[in-house]
This record gives sequence, structure tokens and C-alpha cells, in this order.
Amino acid sequence: MSLESFVAVRYLFALRRQSFISVISLFAVCGVALGVAALIVVLGVMNGFSKDLQSKILGVNADIVVGGGLGGVRDQDLLQQRLGEVPEVRGVTPFLYSEVMLSAPGGGVKGLALRGIDPDTAGDVLSLERDMVYGNLAALHTQDDIPGLVVGSQLADRFGLWNGATVYLLSPSGMQTAAGYSPKMLPFRVVGVFRTGLYEYDTSVAYSTIPATQELLGYPEGIISGLEIKVEDVYRAGDVAGQIRAVLGDAPLDVETWQDMNANLFAALKLEKTAMFIILAMIVLVGSFSIVTTLVMLVMQKTKDIAILMSMGAQIRSIRKIFMLQGTLIGAVGTLIGYSIGIPVALLLKKYQFIELPQNVYPVDYLPVRLEAFDLTCIGVAAFLLCFLATIYPAWRAAQLRPADALRYE
Repeated sequence: MSLESFVAVRYLFALRRQSFISVISLFAVCGVALGVAALIVVLGVMNGFSKDLQSKILGVNADIVVGGGLGGVRDQDLLQQRLGEVPEVRGVTPFLYSEVMLSAPGGGVKGLALRGIDPDTAGDVLSLERDMVYGNLAALHTQDDIPGLVVGSQLADRFGLWNGATVYLLSPSGMQTAAGYSPKMLPFRVVGVFRTGLYEYDTSVAYSTIPATQELLGYPEGIISGLEIKVEDVYRAGDVAGQIRAVLGDAPLDVETWQDMNANLFAALKLEKTAMFIILAMIVLVGSFSIVTTLVMLVMQKTKDIAILMSMGAQIRSIRKIFMLQGTLIGAVGTLIGYSIGIPVALLLKKYQFIELPQNVYPVDYLPVRLEAFDLTCIGVAAFLLCFLATIYPAWRAAQLRPADALRYE
């Protein structure tokens, strides 16, 4: 152990004899520890919220969507085959989308996003089959005259649609007559209920087959809204989209990735995470100010010791290093205590999920937590750096002492 380290450790353990300085140093350790613990828990929640939301959005939506705009998409089979041959594409399924009105038994009315799907291929792209809590997608192929419908759990709870209830869907522009478009209404039978955990989807989305949706909307056979695509790696969706555009050539089709469709949402989450990091880092900064106070008072109290050391030949940089090491040790202890508090709290939140969120306010119904090594490293580095910067001024003051002036009245 070097001289500087030995003296720094001796001074640190000697603080217990100076009760006032010891209390201040304790506050410094607690401030750093609380700041680090708060950063770990909050950033873990922000990561969990972002990742959980991303996985749910990618479950109910495709990684890439190829759409035809207002005119729709024709030549579905040929296009589906060509897209399926693109490298890294795991699945392709057609869809038809429109907004309709649902009329439930008892007079309930609700606006609904109706998605026509192919039950045979939708499971290759969407997580809908895994999200079913009642029935299955195969039940959409009903054999009677009433087409099948799969609705969200919140919608089913609200209107009592769990036991194969019959509902009516109304399309505002379903039939074209001599006077223009007139509404069209058809009965549907609920054959399944899904739960994604996303309140907006579970209350406002329903699925039926493409032929039944085309009949309700008055679309001619063979016209769909587009094709949904699942890729091997969701983070390479942009590269795969570029390959798809090359395959489509000059075809008037739009290609959007999940990043494009949810860019504002994830940009807002990233900004919020950065803001929370900066705000909570202020707690560590307050703890580092306490380190400054502790070291300044220690320098004033150890003036004679510093003068003796310098008289015995200690270099200015050695004196400076003693107090920088002492402040850094205080910060390191606070950081380690913060890790020992923050990580267990975050793991308990992750395991037991005892903080529930109102489903009609947040897109998830519990507080998700996800700890990432990069964030944990950044928290430790930031705390350690703030504590180190707090030692510079007291160490500089200690190094500026002159032995003769310090010992003149001793």
C-alpha cells in the first residue's frame, strides 16, 4: 500500500473521533447510495416499460407492413409468394383494415377497428394465437351463415361477449347505391377472446376473416389493405424493408417498419429515460457536495498533519492524492451500498409485480422492470465520476498549504 493510500485510509477511519465530520461524511455516503439506488430502480422500470411495450406492440402488429394505400393491394397470392422468398422473412400474411361500429346485445355501441386476417397464416406473423384466452383463430372458419369474430378481453367484459354472443357490425360505407354509399350491417358471432395487456387493443380491436370483412365493407374479392411480415431479427427490419422495396420495384406500395410506425412513441420513451437519468443524478450530485464539505473541514482540521508531512518531504501531488483518494473511497462506498439496495429492490419489483397500474391509463397493467448491464455500468461510472470531481477542490486547497505558516503557531 502506498503512503497516500495508507494515510487516506487512516484519515477515513479516524473520522469517527470527529463526530461532526463523521455525520457529514455519513450524509455523503447516504446521498450517493440513495441516488444510485434510485437510478437503478427507475432506469430498470423505464427499460422494462419500453421493452414490454415493444414486445406487445410487435406481438399484435407486424415487423413490416406492405400497404397499398386507398386503392388497396391486388394480386395477393403472387405478392405473398414473392415476399416470402426474401431472406430473413419468417412469415407473410394478408390483412384488411377498417373502422366500424359494433352493436352488442343490450344496446351497447362501440367504435371498433376491424381487421380481416387469414387464420391459417396470421399465427406466423402475429402473437394473436398465443394471446387467446377463449376460443382460437381456427374457429373463425365457421360453417354456418354467421361469420366468426375474435374480440379483446376488455371489450368482452364490457358487453358480456364471452359465450358466443352475436353482435352486429356496421360499416358506414359498406354498400354503393345510385345515391352513393350507404351503411351496411352484418351479424357476427364471437368465437374467441384475446388479451394482449394493451388496453387500447383489448377494448377497440376485433378480428374476422378477410372474406367476411370484404363483404361487410363492400370490397370486391381479391382486394386487401396490405400484407404483414415477420422477420428473423426485429432490429434488422429496416434492412429487410430495403430488400422488400427492391423486390417490389416500381409497384405503388408503401413499406413501413415497426420503427417507422411507432417512432414518436419510442422517441418519447427514450427522451423520458434520459431526463429521468439527469434528474436522479442530481441526488448523487448532492451527495458529492457533502463530500466537498467533509474534505474541506478535514483539511482545516489536519492542517498540522499536512504541514508535518510536507516538512518530511511529501510532494504536493502526494498531499493532493491523499484527499482525492479519501473522497473517492467515500463515493465508492456509497455507490456499492446503492447497488446493494437498488438491485434487490428492482428484482423484487420484477418478480412479485406488487405495483399495479390502471389499465385505462397505461398501456401495461403492472410495473415492468428490466436491468441492463450497460445502464448499471453507466450509473456506477457517473456516480464515481461525480464523487471524484468533488475531491478536486479540497485536495487542491490541501496542497496549497505552506508548512511554515501552518506550524507557526503550533
